[in-house]
Amino acid sequence: MAKNKKQEVNDTVETIDNALSRTERFIEQNQKSLTIIVVAILAIVAIYFGYKRLYLAPKENEARSQIFQAQYYFEQDSLRLALNGNENDLGFLQIANKYGMTKTGNLANYYVGICYREMGEYQKAIEYLKKFDAGDQMVTPIAYGAIGDCYVELSQLKEAAKFYLKAAKYVKNDFTSPIFFKKAGMVYEELNQYDKALDLYKTILNEYPKSIEARDIEKDIARLNALMK
Repeated sequence: MAKNKKQEVNDTVETIDNALSRTERFIEQNQKSLTIIVVAILAIVAIYFGYKRLYLAPKENEARSQIFQAQYYFEQDSLRLALNGNENDLGFLQIANKYGMTKTGNLANYYVGICYREMGEYQKAIEYLKKFDAGDQMVTPIAYGAIGDCYVELSQLKEAAKFYLKAAKYVKNDFTSPIFFKKAGMVYEELNQYDKALDLYKTILNEYPKSIEARDIEKDIARLNALMK
């Protein structure tokens, strides 16, 4: 029994020794290639951090300094000035195109989309809103919802419902989720898909009972039940 255990240990040690030998031979045979790979990886890392620190960071600061005036015009409902700027100040459109690689340039895409939506240029609004990628728990669902609004105006109701649902489900909360579930339900009613609308209204009633949308949702549920009968 002891001999068997000793033999197993010896076999294990031999296996490890063989594996190490194979690894050493591989390194010896491919030393030049491995060195090139390591140097290339280090170069890529250096370029990446150099790009972020020496190029992207200054561009980010530049974009931030440019966007304040456009935001002021936007808050004053001067949408064309906010969008296109003037002789002295860049508008959201120029900031989005010039600084698109920065966080501020990305945010400008959102503003451009909202401006175009308010100006009735829905296809352009969709184009820029789809470029916007915030990953933010509040702004992202609002952007999806704005895309849904534009598709409604373009009478593309299936696309509208899809984006309203994306907005509602992106991060479920008592504020944005019931708003966009209700909008999606209304679109499904327009499409005569009453069962889908009913499911969404029930979701509002059961999961978001304290929301504004839940106050009268039982009337909508009763109305749809009557229609479906």
